[in-house]
Amino acid sequence: MLIIFVRTLILYFVVVIVMRLMGKRQIGQLQPFELVVAILISDLASVPMQDTAIPLINGIIPILTLLIAQITLSLISMLSVKARSIICGTPSILIENGKINENNLRKEMYTLNDLLEQLRNSNVYNIADVEFAILETNGQLSIIPKSQKRPVNPEDLKIPTKYEGLPLDLIIDGRVMIKNLQKANLDIEWLKNELSKFGINDLNDVFFASLDTNGNLYYQEKGSQIGG
Repeated sequence: MLIIFVRTLILYFVVVIVMRLMGKRQIGQLQPFELVVAILISDLASVPMQDTAIPLINGIIPILTLLIAQITLSLISMLSVKARSIICGTPSILIENGKINENNLRKEMYTLNDLLEQLRNSNVYNIADVEFAILETNGQLSIIPKSQKRPVNPEDLKIPTKYEGLPLDLIIDGRVMIKNLQKANLDIEWLKNELSKFGINDLNDVFFASLDTNGNLYYQEKGSQIGG
């Protein structure tokens, strides 16, 4: 029993490390060859987990081999546009100027029901409202509505807007993010002074704190409701 437990832990960490080295992508964002590698790795890891008669190394070596193959293909696809189109494929236009491209639908083995379902999932209910619908190489459908059907934004109304940027996390679970403070040209003393204005004298009492690009400090104490 202990042997199975240890082998499972070892294979678990090997698979986690391998998947981490493959990059940060969700299953739905994987290219076909990446999805194949992920499936094969899970199968290879499950066999030595269940059968202790198989040496552990017999499961680890194929997993590492697949990792090397996947990284190699990824590098090739990054360096060569032609190789990228062969390995990953190319996007396919399924709707153009409000008209369905039947040839591309058949080529991609994409049914009309599949297309309509994806449009509905994107809150598009009329094909005539679509300028382009592009089936990406990872299977996702990118939809570009016609200009008169797109949501109005401040630029359309000629309304000036301020730059927002990303807030800086200053405290996470009571721990001060020193690097983020330095990015904002601030220090711990400044942070303590600002929080003391809200009656907080111990940084360990803060669950989360962040600073937006306008200089507004947001905070939340541990075990309390949102404040700021």
